[in-house]
Formats: sequence, C-alpha cells, structure tokens
Amino acid sequence: MDQPLVTALCTRPSPPVAWARPARTLALALAAAGLCGGALAAGKAAEKKADPAMAEQLQQLMVRMQQLEQRNAELEQQVKALAARPNAPAAPAAVAATTAPTPPAAGSDWGRLGALEQQVKALARPAEVDPDDSLTVETSLVAVGQQLGSRGSDTGHSQGRLNYRGDIEVGVPLGTVAALGDARFSGFGHLRFGQGSGVALRPSHTATVNSVPFEAGAGPDEAYAIVAQAWGQLEWDLGGGRFNDLPGNRVEMNLGKIDLFGFFDQNAVAGDEGAQFLNNVFVHNPMLDSGGDIAADAYGFAPGLRVAYIDEGEDRGWGWGASLGVFGSGAAAHFSAGPRRPLVIGQLEFSPKLINGEPHGSYRLYAWTNGQTTDLGGETAQRHSGYGLSVDQKLGREWNLFGRWGQRTSGDGAFDKALTVGFEHGGRAWGRGSDAVGLAAGFVHTSSEWAQATALDTSLVGFAAHGNEQIVEAYYRWKLSDHLELTPDLQWIRRAGGNADAPGFMAVGLRAAVGF
Repeated sequence: MDQPLVTALCTRPSPPVAWARPARTLALALAAAGLCGGALAAGKAAEKKADPAMAEQLQQLMVRMQQLEQRNAELEQQVKALAARPNAPAAPAAVAATTAPTPPAAGSDWGRLGALEQQVKALARPAEVDPDDSLTVETSLVAVGQQLGSRGSDTGHSQGRLNYRGDIEVGVPLGTVAALGDARFSGFGHLRFGQGSGVALRPSHTATVNSVPFEAGAGPDEAYAIVAQAWGQLEWDLGGGRFNDLPGNRVEMNLGKIDLFGFFDQNAVAGDEGAQFLNNVFVHNPMLDSGGDIAADAYGFAPGLRVAYIDEGEDRGWGWGASLGVFGSGAAAHFSAGPRRPLVIGQLEFSPKLINGEPHGSYRLYAWTNGQTTDLGGETAQRHSGYGLSVDQKLGREWNLFGRWGQRTSGDGAFDKALTVGFEHGGRAWGRGSDAVGLAAGFVHTSSEWAQATALDTSLVGFAAHGNEQIVEAYYRWKLSDHLELTPDLQWIRRAGGNADAPGFMAVGLRAAVGF
C-alpha cells in the first residue's frame, strides 16, 4: 500500500458516526484506522504486509469523493443558471437547505463525502410544482337511455330515448395582478356538445325526468360544441393556507359567461345529473330552474358578475361565506340586449368542519329577484322574486342527507313552492365502498293563480290543476373503474301537473358516465 496515502489518512481525526452515513463507509473507516496503527509503527515493514484489496478500496473511495464534488459543482451551476432566467420559480426549500455544505468534522473526508451525497440528491430532485399554478383539464362523457310508459308520455304512447353529452373544462392560472392588490388571476373555459333529446312528458311541473340531454339549436343532426362558460376570476388571499393545503380566507370575483348554479344553490348530494339524480327538480331548486326564474339562455348559461367573501373559520370549527351575483336575463342572457332588470341573487352559507378542515355539511340560504321573467301567459314581463334553502349534511361515513326548499314571493307561475329531500348512502356495508345508492322525494305545489286559470279554462292543460305533484327517484351508482360508472335509475311521478285524476307513471333509465 502507498505509504504517503496511509500516513495522510491516519493523521486525520476519525469522523463522528453521524457524518459516516453509508454503512460501508463506516466499516472502511474502522478498517483504515486499524491499518493506520500498524503502518505508523512498522513504517516500510508494514507497507510490505498491507492488504492490496484494502488499498484498492481506499483508492476507489477517494475517486468517488472527487466525482461527487464535480457533480455537485455542475448542479450548482445549473441551479444558478435557472435562477437567473426571467420569471424563474424559486428553488425548492429542500435544495436551498442543502446547497450550502453540511459542516463535517474538521478535516474529515468521510464527513465531506456524506455531505456531498446529500447535496447531489437534493439538487437532482425536481422542483415541486404548486398545483394552483398548473393548467387543469377535465373531460366527461355521459350517455342516458330512458324508457317512458304510455301513461306518462305526451303522445299517449310509450317512448324510448338515447342521448349523450360531453363536457370539456379548462382552468388556466394567469399569475397575479399587481395593480389590483396582487390578486391571483385565473381563467375558466367550458365547452359542451351532445346529441339526442329526452322523453317528452304529459303536462307536469317536472321540467324533465332527464337533465342530461344537450342538443345544439340546429337540431339533432348537428353535434357541434358551444362555449358554455368563459369567465375570469380574481382572488384576494386574506390569510395563510390551512391544513391539507386548503385555501384560507379570501375574496373572490368572477366575471364572464357563467353557470349560476356553480356558485349559488350548490348541493353536494343533489346537484350533478351526471352522477346523482336525473330529475330536474332534484338537480337544482325547482323555482329557479324548472320554474324559469333565472331566465337564462336556452342552455342554462348567462353573462354575469359574482363577488364573494369566504371565511374558512380555521379556529372555530365552522366557516361561512356571503356572495352576490348579477346576471343577464331574458334577451340579455344570450347577448341580444343590454342588462336591464337583471337577475340579482344573494346567498349566505355556513359549513361545519371536520378536524382536518374538510366541510361535513353546508347550509345555504339565498334570495333572488328577476325583472325579465313573465306572467302565466309567457308574453308579458313580470318581476319574480323568491327565496330558497339548500342543505347537505354528512352523518358518519356513509350517510349523506340533503334537502331543498324554494318559494316564490312575487310573480305568477304554474307552481309557487317546492320541497325536495333525500339521501345518498355509500356501499361499504355490502363490500362496494365506491358504489352508492340514492333516494329522493319531491313535492311541487300548484300556485293559486294557475289553479284558478286552469279551473276557468280547462283547455290550457285539459284539467283543473291543484295540490302537489309528487316525485320519487332512486338510483344505484356502480363504479366499474376510476373512469367508468353505470347507474340504473327509476322514477315515479304521481299527480303530474297537479292533476288528481292523472295516473301515476314510471320512467326507467340507465346512465353511463366516463370521466378523465
């Protein structure tokens, strides 16, 4: 073994165990220490007896340390070059914490080797990307086949329909706006396409037993997409991030073409016709949607402005929020007139939170007024106003309850009150944790104005309407994979349109949903 190499290693103090991270490095250190005693005592005599294999390992160790030093220098130069670029992201905390050399024991090559290994691993690690700063794309395709008996059909004959609808949603982060208090700016776009209509019902308060169908105005032979939504959002952060990286207190403002129900009357159990209930009275508040009080365009969208304050209640165990929206209505909903007498809606919401900050229920109270709605005849403008309540609440791991109430306080329509209640239950009890079963019941009350009008002129709908239309819906959502679900659906409607003499009827369907 080379005597100067042994002497140089032996005159350095032994490294502390904390710095000798690799087990083989520690073993080599102890072996080298044993050799050093003999080398210093015996001089050249020990050189003749030294183990050639040990000498080779020590030489390899020195080469390895030189390689790590060179790699470390190269990576540090790359980090500096990236940091010098305009708008370059900050280096991850793990890199910043380890690019400075870890202080080894004085004069210890062993400690320096461990520190270099840490630096190389940290520098080679890819920088973490903030999910809020990433473009997101979500797509879905939903198809529904439905069969309606002759007793519920508008023609008196049974009907069967098949339809599909596709949605592509894109969220784009657009940085911050310094001139507006460093507000975070983002954009949202939504394309929708589809073909096929739903089954046509006899006169009823239920707008449709299938809320999925989407068909462009040109008819069933055209399947082009429309720009359903296109809006921008400004967000002012009023507090730091919370547990699980949930957003903190904030102010939000949205402007553009918007789906109102994405921000008002939300419900975690009854609000998605692509996965939950199909009947329109369970998807949204019947007064706003089936009753027509939003007066949106033919596809349910409208230009508008929404401003909201959201307090997540980090220290209280419950959060609250307040929001106000102004939306084009009537001709203004499809950009054919100015925003005169728009729909104005305000909402207060409260959300009890779990210990991890996730909400386990929501209570929303809202009120609206719209100057572009019409009277019973559908031709004369008449202001409609009303209020509603939307509740969803988790009970344990499997039960998710919901309820909605809506009441029109001014203006005339075929119905003036609506109550819907129901639940969704997860499938863990029968060994299908990703499946769910849902059941809902609805009561839609005929207004006194419509009851009087139909009593005086039975030719309007062919009967004198009064009382409640009653709807029941049940489904089983069968999750076949992370991207595919099948959902058998059964509906039963009694006293359709408030007709006490109308026979009850059923609608049977199957929904297939693909999402990615």
